[in-house]
Amino acid sequence: MTTTPAMLATTATLTRIRLNRRSKEARRDLANTVSLHKSMMLLAPDHLGDNPRQHAGLLFRLEDATDDTPPTLLIQSHQPPDLTRLPHHYGTAETRPLHPMFQALTPGRPVRYRITANASAARRVLDNHQPVDNKHGRKVIALYGDDALAWWQRRAHQAGLTLTNADITPARICRPRTRPHLAPEPGHHAGPLHVLTRFDGLATITDPDRLRHALLTGIGRGKPYGAGLLTLAPA
Repeated sequence: MTTTPAMLATTATLTRIRLNRRSKEARRDLANTVSLHKSMMLLAPDHLGDNPRQHAGLLFRLEDATDDTPPTLLIQSHQPPDLTRLPHHYGTAETRPLHPMFQALTPGRPVRYRITANASAARRVLDNHQPVDNKHGRKVIALYGDDALAWWQRRAHQAGLTLTNADITPARICRPRTRPHLAPEPGHHAGPLHVLTRFDGLATITDPDRLRHALLTGIGRGKPYGAGLLTLAPA
């Protein structure tokens, strides 16, 4: 039987992990994008095929520490994650079902949103790296400022949201790598650069079906490295 978005919405969960800064594993993950990705993938079931993150519906976002809370991970998945697979004393976790949130997606409802996204675009380029309209090659470039905002406005519209406003917070730049103190081996690439930008604000739901799909699958590039998780709250 084919699993539909409506069915996944009944089992999806959101897990909040307040990281223990005394844990060496947690400190390692805060400093290394690949390590964090590997720790998050521990939460997914084994034997999910070639795209385990996608099959598990695993999306996550790292929230910076505040005066009151330590660094916090928000993790969404199609099924409750297996938290016993995380390192001992990694952090304090709590999981809640997302079904009530999905049930509340109705046209015209105002919501507060947050997403940390990889705002980027594929551009055709020449050898001098100047964007041109031809078929000689494509390069993914990061977007900033008004360009990043325009990207989010388009993606939000496609996801069934009409934005009322949007605040932009540059989050961080990450390039997947294994050991930061080692030079890349010949022929080895450090991995794609991900510039993560946080968008917060108010919006109105226009298409609950599109919004459900965007919530379950994430938005934009860089999902394995902490981008694309859209969260909503009542306005």
